[in-house]
Amino acid sequence: MKIVQPKTDLTQINGLALAYMGDAVLDMYVRYYLLAQGKVKPHALHAEATRFVSAKAQADMLHRLEQNEVFTEHEMSVIKRGRNAKSGSVPKNTSVATYRYSTGFEALLGYLHITDQSARLDEIMQLALEIDDKLTKGGSSHHE
Repeated sequence: MKIVQPKTDLTQINGLALAYMGDAVLDMYVRYYLLAQGKVKPHALHAEATRFVSAKAQADMLHRLEQNEVFTEHEMSVIKRGRNAKSGSVPKNTSVATYRYSTGFEALLGYLHITDQSARLDEIMQLALEIDDKLTKGGSSHHE
């Protein structure tokens, strides 16, 4: 999805800019995932999508993927770049730590997207969504 030639080396942009792209990438994956499960009612889609894209959910996905040693050393450095980026504000209902971890996860997704690593992005998102789904269906309330 490169409709224009970049004016800068996109792999070198700051962590928050990578997270900006990663936020959109995550939304796209979650929406596809929900539609593929046969969910088509707009209100239900929105409610379900919100469960996956909250800062808490993203931080939980990142922690669980880290525990399973999913990430390469380079991917961990991208995550840290996003996590350590200085943001102007943090949402009211989220701790600073949770917000930083979610930003790190989004930064990785953005990085993988702009570097055309779609197979790796698919792999990470499949694992993340499966982990999240198992936790939710198992009765965990980690998204509240």
